[in-house]
Amino acid sequence: MKFHHKIWLFFLGGVALSLYHCTPKEQSKPNIILILIDDLGYGDIGCYGNTTNLTPNIDRLAEEGLKLTDFHSNGPMCTPTRAAMLTGMYQNRLGPMFEGPLSGKTQYDKGMPLEVETIAKLLKKAGYATGMFGKWHLGYHEPYMPVRQGFDEFAGLLAGDGDHHSHIDRWGREDWWHNDVLKMEVGYSVDLLTKHSIEFIAKNHDRPFFLYLPHLAIHFPWQGPDDPLHRQKGISYEHDKWGIIEDRENVHPHVKAMIEAVDESTGRIMEALKRWDLDENTLVIFTSDNGGYIHYNHLFENISSNGPLRGQKAEVYEGGHRVPFIARWPGHIEAGTVSDETAMTFDLFPTFAALAGIAPSKDQPVDGVDLRPLLFGGEKLPDRTLFWKMDGDIAIRRGPWKLVKIGDQPFELYNLNDDIGEQNNLATGHEKSVKILWQEYLNWLEGVNEYSKKWDKTE
Repeated sequence: MKFHHKIWLFFLGGVALSLYHCTPKEQSKPNIILILIDDLGYGDIGCYGNTTNLTPNIDRLAEEGLKLTDFHSNGPMCTPTRAAMLTGMYQNRLGPMFEGPLSGKTQYDKGMPLEVETIAKLLKKAGYATGMFGKWHLGYHEPYMPVRQGFDEFAGLLAGDGDHHSHIDRWGREDWWHNDVLKMEVGYSVDLLTKHSIEFIAKNHDRPFFLYLPHLAIHFPWQGPDDPLHRQKGISYEHDKWGIIEDRENVHPHVKAMIEAVDESTGRIMEALKRWDLDENTLVIFTSDNGGYIHYNHLFENISSNGPLRGQKAEVYEGGHRVPFIARWPGHIEAGTVSDETAMTFDLFPTFAALAGIAPSKDQPVDGVDLRPLLFGGEKLPDRTLFWKMDGDIAIRRGPWKLVKIGDQPFELYNLNDDIGEQNNLATGHEKSVKILWQEYLNWLEGVNEYSKKWDKTE
């Protein structure tokens, strides 16, 4: 009897182990929620060291899931990261226009090519309901809209920024949409987007869904829920885009209110999952599209926090693109884990595709890598060299080594394992490493430029 008892225990243990290590592909397709915060700095939330901003709901995601300490946005500004995330490619493959923010003044009639394969299109083919509620910034009007890029439903703004209360963009245009129809709503941006997201979850609770929630917060105008509206229709705010800030040397109280509104939103999303008994079959990702502003041209100070990192939004130093990243999926991602593996926003495309059990088109390159081995097994990712390019500012990363080239300035080389704040330039004395990394960049640039010719007609 004891022998049989041991066999039975061994069998049960094997079943439990197999269930724990069972790949998501072997189970029903999981729901996927991607919460993307705008301009959230590396040090803006509690689980990344902030002691001022109260973020209990976001911190709970980290306690119940995985936190990455070396995750990066594909660009140090809005449009590049969004393009890379949706396509799985370096945004540079779409042409120079996507290296920086898409302008509502000089690029108003441009947008992300309609022929590109997005993760929303791919998941829709796999039977997912697809909803986006938030900031687009990949086209300002038809035909460059989310509902033409794979999303069944869209509500939010198309521009790069808008008043969080009046929903007027920088150029004085009304900018709040439902699908492809201008439909202004009354309310604070975070609250409205949360409401639409919860309604989408309720509507699609009985089928797999992809919910993309790219908040406008904490992008300027810096307005918390209780701050006054700023913009009015028909007035240009090109030179007055930041909101009503009484103390320009201390913007943080406004930003703190915005961060805490996003935290409350995150808690409401998680409550909706529990309400519909979806908690254990939903992967939730929380991250930012770029680093935070510490100051704005020294006109505004004490805005966000990038923790120990050098630089800020719009820069290729770590503060511009190293961002928070949290992944939670009970039973699949071990709670309370922390990893220093290096990953980027475009890695989400192949990860989500693999979770849905569908292969991307072979006609479009996938530059990102599947993060499932890291998320579900704590495995290391393959060695690779990563690139950031925004106009003349360039960064190249391989392992701990990061090469920086700012315009015509001399090379800067940092070992991030020893110098996360990029203070000790090691370029002198490591000329061979500089040469190798720069050559990798030149080879990469040639490749993405060649591919971008495919989209010349859109520029």
